[in-house]
Amino acid sequence: MKVMIVDDSKSMRMIVKRTLKQAGFDDMEFEEAEDGTDALEKIDDYMPALVLCDWNMPTMDGIDFLRAIRAAGNEVKFGFVTTESTAEMRAEAKEAGAQFLVAKPFTAEAFEKALRPVIG
Repeated sequence: MKVMIVDDSKSMRMIVKRTLKQAGFDDMEFEEAEDGTDALEKIDDYMPALVLCDWNMPTMDGIDFLRAIRAAGNEVKFGFVTTESTAEMRAEAKEAGAQFLVAKPFTAEAFEKALRPVIG
């Protein structure tokens, strides 16, 4: 399964990949992007089955990236991995088309619980 990880922190992108493997998602291959603008440039060529995206990033944040791809007709499965997890942000994410939100700091169990219903 092709997965795009969008986060302005390279170390966080590495931690997400490692945690996904710990959660038992061994069949994933990854593309990385450092912000929404970078992800927008890569998404059509990479065609991921899943996007895991930070909310707060420079240039283009995660919610604007999600809105941009949805406006373009891209219905890729999408989840936020972010320190922001207020009820308002969860509602905004769902309204924009995100399937889930995993709060940082996260665990392998949190990824397992969020992803299994979405990707099977």
